[in-house]
Amino acid sequence: MDEIVPFFKPASYTSVLFINQIINFFIQYKVIWKVLYNDLCLYLFILGIYATVKVAILGAAGGIGQSISLILKKHPLVDELALYDIVNAPGVATDLSHINTKAKVTGYNGVKELDSALIGCDIVVVPAGVPRKPGMTRDDLFKINAGIVKGLATAIAKNCPKAFTCVISNPVNSTVPICAEVFKTYGCYNPKKLFGVTTLDVVRANTFVSECKGLDVSKTDITVIGGHSGTTIIPLLSQIPGVNFTESQIKSLTQHIQFGGDEVVKAKNGKGSATLSMAYAGAVFVDKLLNAFVLNKTVTACSYVESPIAKADGIRFFSSALKINKNGIEEYVPLGKLSEFEQNLYNECIPQLKVNIEKGVNFVAQSKL
Repeated sequence: MDEIVPFFKPASYTSVLFINQIINFFIQYKVIWKVLYNDLCLYLFILGIYATVKVAILGAAGGIGQSISLILKKHPLVDELALYDIVNAPGVATDLSHINTKAKVTGYNGVKELDSALIGCDIVVVPAGVPRKPGMTRDDLFKINAGIVKGLATAIAKNCPKAFTCVISNPVNSTVPICAEVFKTYGCYNPKKLFGVTTLDVVRANTFVSECKGLDVSKTDITVIGGHSGTTIIPLLSQIPGVNFTESQIKSLTQHIQFGGDEVVKAKNGKGSATLSMAYAGAVFVDKLLNAFVLNKTVTACSYVESPIAKADGIRFFSSALKINKNGIEEYVPLGKLSEFEQNLYNECIPQLKVNIEKGVNFVAQSKL
């Protein structure tokens, strides 16, 4: 029987004894009383007996950072919200602190305050960096964001090496390998706790397919595999139960999902990117981690991680459906049967991912020289 590790900070010795008796009972009968156990965890958390949960947003003053900070300020499982950026983070924090929800918000400005922002964090979200603008290649984007992500990963390794790290900064196909290599350097790499946030691909797939087929979007959950850029994004439309598509619909929907970000940049006349939808998607992913970490639930989510799924094709990092518990990744869900169209997309994706991954790994290796 798996051990359940509660995170308690009781107020008195009497409460310690009482709570331990309750927890021992639920541990003993974990399978039978799983639902009641989750309810107990939530109840203790609400009472303040359960340990506090601290979430840091690195890049909190940016377009994605501000919006995701607002959403997480409302989350009932977040006690502390640490907002970090090079400038303006205290202003964002002060603004959010006026909202009447329980999370305490603190702003941290500049590199000198980065360590303070990260100490004691359970979850770190990294939307820092610049968005891709019209005329900017992914190479241009990489040159700017790679250094930013490497510096932040170093700080995470030093201050909260056991935290869940959620990378939003693009290009995710390369920035996640950068984080992995930095964590390895500091001897704290846990592949089960490092995630590239690809939830926006799933959100778009759910939205576009529901609109196309008249589905209830709240009950639609489409698996998206591969990477997190352009043609490396592979929505598994063939695996949606009870839904059939024409060949034309499959091609159109796939392209819409793959290049939805470009549509937003164009619609904003080059003056912005998909900040709001990305913040929403990032918050959806963090919500799942909070449910796993705090309430001891096993959740399912797609994410770009170090994975055995495409290892046979020489791919170390890959996005697919995962089962996640309080300790991180519990299971890499098999891809299942792909359609001929999806298999072709997979075959085309592999060489692109190899280049993207090697770029991130090589960046860290060269910066050590």
